[in-house]
Amino acid sequence: MEKYTLLQNILLGLSLAAPIGPVNLEIIKRGLKSGFTQAFLTGAGAMSADATYLTLIFFGLISFLNIPLMKIFLGVAGSIVLVYLGATSIKEYCGKSLTNTKQPHRLFKNSYTAGYVLAFFSPMTIVWWTGVFGALLAGQATPATSMNAFLSCLSILLGCFLWVLFLSAALHWGKKIIAEKVIRFISLIAGIFLVGFGFYFLCRAIFLQLEL
Repeated sequence: MEKYTLLQNILLGLSLAAPIGPVNLEIIKRGLKSGFTQAFLTGAGAMSADATYLTLIFFGLISFLNIPLMKIFLGVAGSIVLVYLGATSIKEYCGKSLTNTKQPHRLFKNSYTAGYVLAFFSPMTIVWWTGVFGALLAGQATPATSMNAFLSCLSILLGCFLWVLFLSAALHWGKKIIAEKVIRFISLIAGIFLVGFGFYFLCRAIFLQLEL
């Protein structure tokens, strides 16, 4: 792999992973609460979802993702997941302020699963892969379909990995420095934003349905 291509793909991966969105909010929330491992597992789940989309688009299944009904389904499903995770975070914050009883069972208790589902159903992820990556493949002089080219594109995930590693480590050390009340407040704010993202994407899915 050429150095230029590797650097370009790493930067593309960073452009995908670094912006603050539902996935990074969940990584921050879990990292401040439970440390490096849970933050990294959430990011690893998101990277697995990215790998899924990369594979689908690389092997020509982008048209399937662009079907209006599929966009609506993914938008609604993603909204439900976001609202659920955000509401759970808010509920935990309010519950802890009243009592210290055992935590209720959570549907997305596993951090890897939460990261995968969040990224897979996030319209932000879909737009990036179908837009940026899809345009990158379409702009190549000769369409890349070989396994070597596919492995080269996987280096985009290296940029995602570097970001997740950095963010997880920062949250791990930040957890030791920041007071518990501040951590809980940040988790509450993250939960509110997750709910906000959820309703925003739900409105977009509804408008898309009305346009059909």
